[in-house]
Amino acid sequence: YSLELNAKLAFIVLSLLFGRAVWAQIRYSISEEQKDGAAVGNIAKDLGIDHRTLKERGFRIVSTSGESMFSVNQHDGVLYVNGKIDREEVCERSTPCLINLKIALENPLEIHYVTVEILDVNDHSPMFSENEKRLEIWESALPGARYPLQAAHDPDSGSNSVQTYKLGHNDHFRLEIKDREEDGKIPILILHKPLDREVTKNLKLELTAFDGGRPPKSGSIEIFIDVLDINDNVPVFTKDAYTVTLNENAPVGTTVVKVNATDLDEGQNGEVVYALGNNVKNNLRRLFEVNEITGEIILRDRLDFEVKDKYEIDIQASDKGTVPLATDKSVIIKIVDVNDNAPEIEVTSFSSAIPEDSKTGTTVALISVTDLDSGLNGKISCSLSEDIPFKLMPSSQVNIYSLVTSGLLDRETKFQYHITLSAKDMGQPSLSSVKTITVLISDVNDNTPEFSFSPYAFYVMENNVPGKFLFSVSATDKDANENAIVSYQTWRGSSEEKYTSFININSENGEIYTLKSFDFETVKKFQFQVVATDSGTPSLSSNVTVNVFILDQNDNVPVILYPVSANGSAEGVEEIPRNVNAGHLVTKVRAYDADIGYNGWLLFSLQEVSDHSLFGLDRYTGQIRTLRSFTETDEAQHKLLILVKDNGNVSLSATATVIVKVVEPKEAFAASDVKNTVKDEEENNVTFYLIITLGSVSVLFVISIIVLIVMQYSKSTDYSSKYLQDTNYDGTLCHSIQYRSGDKRYMLVGPRMSIGSTIVPGSNGNTLVIPDRRRRDSGEVSNYTSWLLSVVLNLISAFLRFRFIYDLDLGFYITKAQEY
Repeated sequence: YSLELNAKLAFIVLSLLFGRAVWAQIRYSISEEQKDGAAVGNIAKDLGIDHRTLKERGFRIVSTSGESMFSVNQHDGVLYVNGKIDREEVCERSTPCLINLKIALENPLEIHYVTVEILDVNDHSPMFSENEKRLEIWESALPGARYPLQAAHDPDSGSNSVQTYKLGHNDHFRLEIKDREEDGKIPILILHKPLDREVTKNLKLELTAFDGGRPPKSGSIEIFIDVLDINDNVPVFTKDAYTVTLNENAPVGTTVVKVNATDLDEGQNGEVVYALGNNVKNNLRRLFEVNEITGEIILRDRLDFEVKDKYEIDIQASDKGTVPLATDKSVIIKIVDVNDNAPEIEVTSFSSAIPEDSKTGTTVALISVTDLDSGLNGKISCSLSEDIPFKLMPSSQVNIYSLVTSGLLDRETKFQYHITLSAKDMGQPSLSSVKTITVLISDVNDNTPEFSFSPYAFYVMENNVPGKFLFSVSATDKDANENAIVSYQTWRGSSEEKYTSFININSENGEIYTLKSFDFETVKKFQFQVVATDSGTPSLSSNVTVNVFILDQNDNVPVILYPVSANGSAEGVEEIPRNVNAGHLVTKVRAYDADIGYNGWLLFSLQEVSDHSLFGLDRYTGQIRTLRSFTETDEAQHKLLILVKDNGNVSLSATATVIVKVVEPKEAFAASDVKNTVKDEEENNVTFYLIITLGSVSVLFVISIIVLIVMQYSKSTDYSSKYLQDTNYDGTLCHSIQYRSGDKRYMLVGPRMSIGSTIVPGSNGNTLVIPDRRRRDSGEVSNYTSWLLSVVLNLISAFLRFRFIYDLDLGFYITKAQEY
């Protein structure tokens, strides 16, 4: 191997003491095709490094452009070749061929750069890409004609590459070599003596390429030259001009015209073929084609008069000579129009939305109608779909129209219109087209909110939780967007403002809450006004009356009327003769419950009794009677504990104690006389008050009937029937419970839900709404009727309660007197 030390070798030793990295650069040269394991150079020796420390310091190649081709020995520091190196494979045409290696040592760190140059060896011969080359040269070729040949290729570089060419001996050609630097040397064949095809039809030449090696290597190629006959006559068309007409609706495949040309030459030089001219554009080639044998021009695609009404096509006639001769002729094709285009409708300006309060004549869109046909085929009439509040107004320009409103618009009736425009030409047969545009009607705040019911009637249980949702009202606005957003509020100017002060309404959804708990025994009904206002500008509003009926709940315990309560307990003493028979009325426990319905229906039962065989209690009337006659062995005093409870879902109760003393008959009669005297006075007073109450109720009832008849006949028959139907009245004004006092039967009455009432969603199942869509005046009649019926019902209820107590008391004393 050969060794070259780079003149730039710089070796720094001072840094070894301080742990600093040092570097040096070495360059070696080796020839290609070295055997595996060939030594390149001793790096350790050339750098002055002790080879005994190489292994400890990790002597190795750390980075390289050809690391796999070399390796270093850590024992002697020699750089070796790995495998066989081929310069043409590693560097191709690069000159010089350099491979850079980075050598590293540790402790202390040293980096050294090694460059290995691969020297070329002439191990390749010049080669041509083909074994033979065939040239065709016309016999008319002039001396000096040049024919470049393909250069030979040699992978070696420098002087080992192709250096020269030699041409075999001949009489007609010589060789010229042109140097093109990077492309190498190019051989050029030059004609120096004219050819004569009749003397020599074919020539064979040998071209040899030589490289600059010692000894040189070579490669050759055979060149075959065919001498061609010349063609000296061009084809001639039989007509001077070709002009034809063609309908634009002619079917594809139609023969437009047939051209013809002749050539005076013989053989292939006289055989004519046809083609479109070289300058014919692609759009014409798409429409027309030429039969190369017959000369027929054939239609390839649909024509369109509106695109182009005339075509000029160059047709080329050429012979089949080796060097073809050709001539061109123009063919003019005129297109005849037919009615094949429907009118086109274009909306040039369009307002997709117009306010519903737009005045008649407001412009909505500008319409432009066109037809590409000509004459009557392009004359257009335009129309609109029927039954729409729009019309077409022609303008000063032809086929330009304005679409305008022709009537009043109402978004709530119809919020959009699909307008169909029709255009029709005058051709035979005529063609037409349609276009649909959509016009939206934008909202204007012209509708007030409407409540679902008017008036509202809600039923709410007493003892409701303050702040809890009770019921809701709902109003809708036929307008849209902001104009339809409804807010709610209560009107504080009503006569029952004391009730509305503890009512709160959600302004967004109309949900109503209460700020206090209701008490049926205090107030049974109240009403207030709710105002619904939209968010339009200016805003519109409407109001509705809300009637709230309080429903009873079993929240009152029975009150013992007799025996009279004292010191928190009800206790009475009754004296009866010892000689009474079975069924004798001892006394009657009287009780009262402020609730109504089943909540006020009382039942009596014996909780404690000294002798169960002696006394019995009627569970409905509270009467205590003897079950048998007294005997000498019976006690003189008996204690009875009476339980009085109502019939609510969760019943409430009270107790009364009756002490029964058994006395001799004379003492019993004396006590009975005193009681009868007192009872007669009370009965007179009660009878007087009953007469007054009954008379008042009768007068009010008659007045109510008269007022209702007057109001009924003051309205139309249709309105009255509607009113009666909307109230959903099923003929039942109250719910009732029955009780008996002796042989008499009584009934307690109170308000009850109407069968036709409707439960409002979100009202916790206890809120009913009576469907009604009457006008405001019918609502006032309903309010007055409700108030009047409420007064009558309250008076009747009070009367019946009073009468009930009185009858119980009176019946008790009458029974007692009869028994005595």
